[in-house]
Amino acid sequence: MVKVLLECIHCKSTDVIKAGKNKSFSNPEGTQRYKCKNCKKSFQRDYKYLARLPSVKEKIIEMAINSSGTRDTARVLGIGKDTVTRALKKKKDDISRVNLDLLSKTDEVTLVPYIELDEQWSFVQNKSQQRWLWLAICHTTSKVVAYCFGRRTHKSFEELLSLLKPFKVKLCFSDDWQAYSAYIPEKHHQIGKRNTQKIERKFLTFRTRVKRLCRRTICFSKSTVMHDTIIGLFINRYEFGLKC
Repeated sequence: MVKVLLECIHCKSTDVIKAGKNKSFSNPEGTQRYKCKNCKKSFQRDYKYLARLPSVKEKIIEMAINSSGTRDTARVLGIGKDTVTRALKKKKDDISRVNLDLLSKTDEVTLVPYIELDEQWSFVQNKSQQRWLWLAICHTTSKVVAYCFGRRTHKSFEELLSLLKPFKVKLCFSDDWQAYSAYIPEKHHQIGKRNTQKIERKFLTFRTRVKRLCRRTICFSKSTVMHDTIIGLFINRYEFGLKC
C-alpha cells in the first residue's frame, strides 16, 4: 500500500480531509475533492479541464497585466475566452485601491507628507465613454499611495480624497484642474508642473505597460469591470506589491 501526502494548494498545509465528489453528466463517478482544515478551503487534485488549475489562472492574470488581450491569452493557453474573462472578473473583489504597505506604518507622525495628484484619460467601448484613472503618489518615493476610477468630476476626486485621509498629507502638488482647488485648502495646495513631474512619468510607465491606457491602440476594454480590474491588478502587483 502506498500513501500519498496531500498538500493544500492554498496554504500548503497537510491537514487535509476528503470532502465529497464532483459529479456531472459526463463524469458520473465524480472527481474527489478535499478540504483543508487549516484555511477551510476546498480543492481537488485531478482536473479534466486544465483551465481550472490554479497555475493556469495565475498565467491568465500575468498575461492580462502584461498587455495580452483576452483572445491572445485564450489562444496561447489553449482555453476558452469566456474562461479568461471569468477568471479576471473573479479577482475584482480582491483588488485594493490603497497602498496597504504604507497604511500599515501609520503612527503619530505624518505618514506621507507630500503627494502629487493627477488624472489619466482612458475609455471603455469607444472614446466618447471616457474613464479616468485618478492617482496619488508620494512626492519623495514615487510610490503609488491610492487610486480610483471615474469621470473627470468632483465626485471622483472626493472618492480619492476619502482614500487619502489615513495618510495625514500636509501638502499636495497638482495642476490647475478646478476639482483640486475646490477641495484642497490653499495653504496645503501648490499648483504647477514643477512638482508633478514624477506622476507624469508614472503615467507614461502605465501607458507603456498597459495597452488599455494607450491613447492610440486597437486594444480597449468593452466593459468597465474589465477595464478597472485589469488596471487595478497591475497597480496592486507592481506598485503595491500584492499578489491578488
